[in-house]
Parts: sequence; structure tokens; C-alpha cells
Amino acid sequence: MEQQLTVLQQKAQAELGAIRTRPELEAAKARYVGPNGELTALMKQMGAVPKEQRPAMGKLINESKVRIVAELDLALARVAEAEIAAQVGPSIDVTLPSPDRGPGTLHPLTQVREEMCRILRKVGFAVADGPEVETEYYCFDALNTPADHPARDAQDTFYLPATADFGNISKRTPGERYLLRTHTSSVQIRTMLKGSPPIRIVSPGRVYRRDTTDATHSANFHQLECLYVDRNVTVRDLKALLDYIFTSLLGKDTKTRFRPHYFGYTEPSFEVDLSARHLPKVNKEWIEIGGCGMVDPVVFDGVGYDSKVWTGYAFGMGLERLAMLLYGIDDIRTFYQNDLRFLKQFA
Repeated sequence: MEQQLTVLQQKAQAELGAIRTRPELEAAKARYVGPNGELTALMKQMGAVPKEQRPAMGKLINESKVRIVAELDLALARVAEAEIAAQVGPSIDVTLPSPDRGPGTLHPLTQVREEMCRILRKVGFAVADGPEVETEYYCFDALNTPADHPARDAQDTFYLPATADFGNISKRTPGERYLLRTHTSSVQIRTMLKGSPPIRIVSPGRVYRRDTTDATHSANFHQLECLYVDRNVTVRDLKALLDYIFTSLLGKDTKTRFRPHYFGYTEPSFEVDLSARHLPKVNKEWIEIGGCGMVDPVVFDGVGYDSKVWTGYAFGMGLERLAMLLYGIDDIRTFYQNDLRFLKQFA
């Protein structure tokens, strides 16, 4: 048996050293250490070995098994390395200059965001920012969102574990949870809590909702919201600003209209429709583009503003939808795929 073990080790070393594919490796593994393998067959012969020779023979068998398994491990490492190399392709010297020396450009979403901010700065709006991780107070409670509103359900909102701790984001009410903000309206609440009116801000940023990704929806997208608080602000002021924004961004032939709606944050509230048949791939007379309304007095009272003195409006819209209208893009997923063929079109 000792001679058989020596021959088996030599045979395994030669065969396993030449293996380059996973099917070959699996076949060899079965041949040597599988239930019907050659080494397994030798181990089964231990019953026929004289009792006094069994300790020495058992030691030899174990040593042989360790060597064969080690050869199998080496063969597996070579196969795995070859598989990775086949996927990655030939090696690249990253210190060489890039063959593509074309000028860089801003992402289309960034271009739309910056253009919207530029348009709004011209009429006195300042850009405001806030954290993407929020608490229920800033995202829901302060915006007059009822406790049983569907937007607060875990099927719509990404809540963070109860054990999560964000020391830089303080909780205002006991027991409230952390979450990924579902809109940038939380920035408006933070801004109002920091200072007194008049306020005129625009808050672009990334938001999160539990949407199934398809051509028109994404769980992670971008919004732009505006807030204007002053004396004697009316719906007429809101409509005039929206007309100014969309004609500046999309062209003078663009029209807007309001449809009554409900938002907890505003009263009265409206859906904003857009007519822009002059743009590419717009085949409908009216397209829903966002929501707006006059800030509810309850919201003002909650942040310490006298609702009998101050009035204001707020509106919001998705940057992806604006970019899709402006550039004739019909699938929201193309914004996030980092395809240079797509991105170079916006240079």
C-alpha cells in the first residue's frame, strides 16, 4: 500500500499541475478524493492491514491526502486566476496617457440643475442644502403629513435601523426614526427654523423612495424645490414664477396650467402641467411636471412664523423629468449607467 500511495501522489502531482479549467478540476477531484476516488479506495483497505501496521499506514494515508488536497487547492487557485484574467482582459498600464483626450463635460442632470439654479438666482432665490439622512420630524411631521399617510409607510420610505446613530442630525421628538429623505422639502423646514422671513430659497438634491426601477421610475432620483415667504404672497405670484422658469428653460412656446390637488404641506395645492410640443419626443398636449401650492398656515405656526402676517408658496419637481423633456430622453435609467456614448452627447 505504501508503494501505491507514492505512485498515487506522483500521478496526482503531474495531472493536477496541468489542469487549467474548472470542469477538469472537478473531474480530477472526484477521481482522487471523491466517494469513489482512488485515495478513498486505498483508505477503505485499512481494514485488511495488520493491526500493528495500522498507525504507520494511517499516518501515510493522511500525509498523502494532505499533499493531494494541497495540489487541488493550487489547481483551484490557478483556475480562478485564469477565469478572472479572462473576464478582465489584458493588463493595462494605468500610468500611460489616456488615448481619449476629449474635453470633459458635466452630467446632463448637473447641467439641468445648474441652469435651474441660474434662472432662479436671477429673481432673487438663494441655493440651500440639507442632509440626505433625515428624521421623521423634518421629513413628515413639520410638513403637516398625517401619521397614517401612505408616504410614511415602510413600503414607500427607506427607514434606517433603530440602532443607527447620526449625532450630527438631532432628533426633535422622542422615538422618531431616521430615514433617507423622500423630498427636499426638509431643507425648507430647516431654513425656516434658522431664520425669519422674508425667505427665498431653491433646494436641489438627491432623494430616495421605494420605487421599482423602470423607464420612468427610480428608487434614487433628484428633486428641485423652491420656497418663497413674504408678506402678501399670492397664487398669482406662484404661477408667474413657474411661467418664467419654464419659458426660460424650455423656450417661449412653453405653457403651464394648474390642476387642484392635495398636499399636506400646502393649501390650496395644485399639480403643475406643462405644454411643450416644440420639444423632441413630446407627443402629449400636457405633461405633469410637479406639485405646488400656498404654504399651509399650520406649517408656519410649527416653525414659529405668524401665519397672519406671512404667506408663501412652495413647489417642487424632478430634475430627471425635466432633463428627459429637454433632451428627448425616454428612459430614466440611462442617467445612471455611466455610458460614455450617452454622456458625450452633452459636451
